[in-house]
Amino acid sequence: MTKIVLLSDTHGLLDKRLMPYLEQCDEIWHAGDIGSAEILQTLREIKPTRAVYGNMDSGDVRYTLSEFYRFRVEEVNVLMTHIGGYPGKYNPWLLPIFRQAAEDKASDSGKGGIDLFVCGHSHILKVMYDKQWNFLTLNPGAAGKQGWQTVQTILRFCVNGHEIKDLEVIELARN
Repeated sequence: MTKIVLLSDTHGLLDKRLMPYLEQCDEIWHAGDIGSAEILQTLREIKPTRAVYGNMDSGDVRYTLSEFYRFRVEEVNVLMTHIGGYPGKYNPWLLPIFRQAAEDKASDSGKGGIDLFVCGHSHILKVMYDKQWNFLTLNPGAAGKQGWQTVQTILRFCVNGHEIKDLEVIELARN
């Protein structure tokens, strides 16, 4: 079983109240708008970190990360990007990726489809299952304080084989 903490939109602030959650997981995933190479390095020093850059990230972050990241954790195929959307409202440039992943899954080519789609950007926490594409969509909201949101949020969950389970929303009052 792999314990994951998913965050996004830190915008240069790694709130100290997140540390106990980050230290207790196996992997940290960051869905963009990290804010600085220092934040990314700090995350990597805490636990293995998977991340994509966001639209507000500057060159020092963009040079080390990609816009899209496909990977596998146990038996779960993941696609992560910053600006993604949600079921019925995805950004149009994702649709060819979704189609290709669905074809790969149907053809049993060994590439696999998408089981979990992760994004950030909106600062709005969303957990939705997409019936059309047959994957779970996760947006952890914003872990930083930049923006209009009144609560900082992250997601914590486990991957156990092909299951995504024990999903928790962690809320921090914005002070």
